[in-house]
Order: sequence, then C-alpha cells, then structure tokens
Amino acid sequence: MKIGMILDETFPPDPRVENEAISLIYHGHEVFLFCLDYLHSQPKNEQIDELKIYRQRLPKYLYLLSALAYTIPYYHLYMERSIKQFLKNNHIQVIHIHDIRIARAVFWANKKFNLPIVLDLHENRPEIIKFYKHVNSFLGKILIHPSKWKKFERKYINAAERVITVTNEAKDYYLSTQKKIAAQKMIVVPNTIRKKFYEAYHIDDEIIEKYKYYYPILYIGDTGVRRGLLTVFKALKYLISKIPNIMIIVVGKSKEDNILKEFIKNKHYTNYIDLVGWKDEKFLQSYILSSTIGVCPLHRNIHHDTTYANKIFQYLAFGKPVVVSDCLAQRKFIEQQNCGLVFKDRDAKDFAEQIILLYENSRIYQKMSDNGKEVVRNFFNWEKTGKPLIEMYENLL
Repeated sequence: MKIGMILDETFPPDPRVENEAISLIYHGHEVFLFCLDYLHSQPKNEQIDELKIYRQRLPKYLYLLSALAYTIPYYHLYMERSIKQFLKNNHIQVIHIHDIRIARAVFWANKKFNLPIVLDLHENRPEIIKFYKHVNSFLGKILIHPSKWKKFERKYINAAERVITVTNEAKDYYLSTQKKIAAQKMIVVPNTIRKKFYEAYHIDDEIIEKYKYYYPILYIGDTGVRRGLLTVFKALKYLISKIPNIMIIVVGKSKEDNILKEFIKNKHYTNYIDLVGWKDEKFLQSYILSSTIGVCPLHRNIHHDTTYANKIFQYLAFGKPVVVSDCLAQRKFIEQQNCGLVFKDRDAKDFAEQIILLYENSRIYQKMSDNGKEVVRNFFNWEKTGKPLIEMYENLL
C-alpha cells in the first residue's frame, strides 16, 4: 500500500513520524512523506532509509500565518495545490495526516481523489494553543480562536476513516465530547521509544564525569513555563538542606528561558541548576545514565491530562524512577506500573517530598527502578505499542 503522510513541520526530527513510517515500511508498505522547509536548507526530495521525503519550500511568512490557519483560509489554500500534486505524483492510496493544523488543506486536496484518510492527533491542539504566548498576545486574542480550531477538529475527526490518539485518556476524551464518533474508528498509539534507544547507544564520558559527585535530577524537553520547571526550581528551597549535592539538569530550551534564568539568578540557584540547552539525541542516554531521577512536572490542563511525554519512557528504560505531576494520563501510568511518584501540580513542597522519599529510601527507589526498566523493555516500547497501527492498516482497505 502506498501511504502518503502529511506533516506540517520540518523533518527530521520527529520521533513519532519516524517510528510510524519505519514500522509501516518494515511491514511491506511504501511510505511517502510530505513535509515543509521554511529555511530552504534541505533537499527538496530525499530518501532516508526507505522513507521517501518530499519537502515543500515555503516563504517564512507562511509559518506565521499558520497560526491563523482556522481564522482565514490563506494557509490552507496555499498548501492545497502542493498536496494535490504530491498525492497525484506518488499514486497515494491512503492519506495519513499528522495533526490538525494542515488537515483542512488535505481534505480539500483529497476531493479529487476520494482516498481514505487517517487523522493522527499528536496532541489536543485546540486546548494547548490556549497557553501559547502568541495566542495570548493582544493581536492573538483578536485573531486566533481556539473554539474555531475545536470546531474543525471535530469536523475532521468525523470525516476521517480512522483516528489515532496517543493515550486511552485522549480517546476517551474525544468519545465523550463528540458523541457521533464510533469507538471502532479510533485506535491508540502511544509515543514510546524504539528498542535501539536503550540497546544501541554511545556513552559520553565527559557527561558522566561532570555529574558524578552530584545527586542529579533530570528534565529533558521543551522548557516552556507550562511544562512545570519553575515548580522544580522552587522545590530547591526544601531540597538543598536535605540533599546538599543536588543538581537539576535541564536538557532543552524554549522562548521562555529568560523566565527560568531570571528566577535562577534572583534565587541564587546557579550552583544547583544546569541549563545545558538542546543536545543531539545521541547524548541523551549519557544524561539519563548520569542522573538519579527523571521528572515530568507538567501543569494540568486538558491536553496534558491526555498525553504521555516521551521523556518518561526514556528515563524508565535506564531504570530511573520518575516524579511526575498529577496530570491524569501520566499519573495513571506511573501508579499502575509503580515506577515513580506523583505530586500535586505546581506544588513545590509536594514535589520536594517525593524527591526526598526516593533519596532516603533505597528499597523504594530500587523497586521503582526495576519496575520502570521492566515495563519499558518488555511492554511499553515502540515495537510493542506500535502494533495497533500496523493492524489498522492491514484492515483499512
């Protein structure tokens, strides 16, 4: 089967897209990926392994206009023609849309072909954009309406042949809020990691050496305020006296890093927090092995309640217990698997208490370490959790 994936971002990197494409190719499908290039810095056509990539070069202003995708139709009108050409040139048999932003353009382009469409909801975009800085700006409040995004999300969920969500909680959310959806058209494919992440990796000795005298707490990923890092930093007030050699390692960054840096400076925490920025994925295993605990302190909202962060599985694969906020999906997973502890969202003291519990109780720490490693290596890895995707495509036509 010739599957045409439509991604409204650059590629690489995108672990979910890559994992899905590799699995489908391995099971005998041809996968063609339509993606974007705003910098005109990548080949227009490229093949990575057996994934055939077609990049649409776009003017930079169109990236800004994509925020208005469901306010004015310019972005979708611009994209429709290119998508139509992509579908025609590659004789696509099934369309796989990655996320809702580009969906209208794809459905418009497909009117000529009438192909079955799979809608892959990476996140609850109408809910999460409510927290974006540009959406909350003066112009953003006038021009960008999450309610319109939700309206179109509902429309295209109903119109798609199949819908993929990242957690059971996300599936339940859509089934409960959109009564017309048939449960059998929805499948769950979590954002887990491939076995190669913990089976084939290089150790960077400099990273290991850098933190060997500390008690490192690790955070990997986007550092936007809604991700909860300020809660972790505020917890140092309670942690330093108990764990004098504590070090919070942050591998990632965002446009809101100035907020984090200002807090660190004002509280004189520079000796306890290491903001290392984004690092190539090949270094992640070394940072995880250097750490003692992984954290995922997301603020609670509808989107965060219905998603797993990929970092959780990365931590657990190397036997690092996790401390997570009480967002519904991650709380349920951590408690069921007994591989970490849960704290109340934005409660720095509660967060500190969970860290101290693991620090002071080696038996609990070891049990959760063993449980986490077992659940990822035996059950929650991509080779296991990606199976519903393969089964769906086997039955689609």
